[in-house]
Amino acid sequence: MAYYHVYSTVYIISHKVKLENMTVQITTLANGLRVATDTMLEAESVVIGAWVGVGTRHEPWRANGIAHMAEHMMFKGTKKRSAYAISKSIEKNGGVMNAHTTREETAYYARVLPEDTERTAEIIADMLLRSVFDPKELDRERQVIIQEIGRDRDTPEDYIFDLMHETAFPKQKMGRSILGTSEVVERVPRDELVNYVRKNYHTGNIVIVGTGKIAHADLVALARRYFSRLPSGKPAKIDNAKIKKGDLRMNKDSEQLHLMMSFAAPGLHETNAHVAGLLATLLGGTSSSRLFQKVREKRGLVYNISTYHMPFQDVGLFCLYAGTDPDRVKELVPVVCRELKEVTKHITDSELKRAKAQARAELLIGQDSVMRRAEVLGHHVLTYNEPIPMQDTIDEIMKVTADQTRSMAAKILSRAPIVTALGPIDNIIPYREIAEQMRA
Repeated sequence: MAYYHVYSTVYIISHKVKLENMTVQITTLANGLRVATDTMLEAESVVIGAWVGVGTRHEPWRANGIAHMAEHMMFKGTKKRSAYAISKSIEKNGGVMNAHTTREETAYYARVLPEDTERTAEIIADMLLRSVFDPKELDRERQVIIQEIGRDRDTPEDYIFDLMHETAFPKQKMGRSILGTSEVVERVPRDELVNYVRKNYHTGNIVIVGTGKIAHADLVALARRYFSRLPSGKPAKIDNAKIKKGDLRMNKDSEQLHLMMSFAAPGLHETNAHVAGLLATLLGGTSSSRLFQKVREKRGLVYNISTYHMPFQDVGLFCLYAGTDPDRVKELVPVVCRELKEVTKHITDSELKRAKAQARAELLIGQDSVMRRAEVLGHHVLTYNEPIPMQDTIDEIMKVTADQTRSMAAKILSRAPIVTALGPIDNIIPYREIAEQMRA
């Protein structure tokens, strides 16, 4: 499974914190493996997982899609278990196992009842350490992934995000599809897949995560027992990504036109990244947001319009997505440009307050989910080598002023746009005119 794009804004603050009064604990084993838990005594389940700090941008140039292929093949048999035995072992008591790949991370995880915690940890360790990459299974899985690529191409609201990354990061690993291409998936040798895993699946890149009804000491003991043979290593390095302005329009016979306007924005390690996240919520993050109300509700120009802040390790993107009738796009683009310019000049106290409330609620509601807490913990430890207390994030968000939000909007939206379109594209005005309307 791949994560194609961000469905909700990620709120990040980057600074050193104390872990007093937190349920989170982290231990680093002798081999360098980090073990992190977020104990929820009231929970009735446990999530056990391995978060790996490599994804699409860490792939060899000639092997785009190999990170996602490795994720698939981890489920296809080990020296001890067949693919069926892996699934059966997790599911026989009602557990669920899954994985995902992003441009910067890969994760393997299962949600199970507490009594199945040890077996789940052992199975994940077996997959990471002893997967066999059987040639016959690999050939079958190539066809499965090729079908997944085809499904992605037939889902324009997903595919346009791939096109946007390709446009924003031309001739860079960050701009390549998480799924790769059918040609690469068909031909990548088994040895190259095995070498990719050997090179990257080590303690410098892996965090073992447990959330829910689990004690930290218990997971540390399980990690020592089952993951001690993971090789040591240093965290993966990345080539610095460079965002470029661009214009990519792909004609497709469809009833709806999918349009994106994106801009360079703060990355994960910038201290004001949370302001960009709040701006995204205010502008197009909810059905009461400015764009949704003014573009959809008052003018009926779109079925869907949303904004996202997508932060990565070294860069970020601020994205606007709209799905519209191709005949309405000539009217839509000037309206969107005006609203983007307006938010750099005027933000009401009520809409800022509403955006803060939405951000706070999203964070607090996420605390109810054992899976969500695992995702956040794994991501934080990979990114910062420590968790960021949720209350610190909420406090920073609640302190953001209208002036700070306008300033962030002006900084982001003054940059040259990245325009991406998929569908009947004939009625979209030229890129030069869009850029001029954003500068006006």
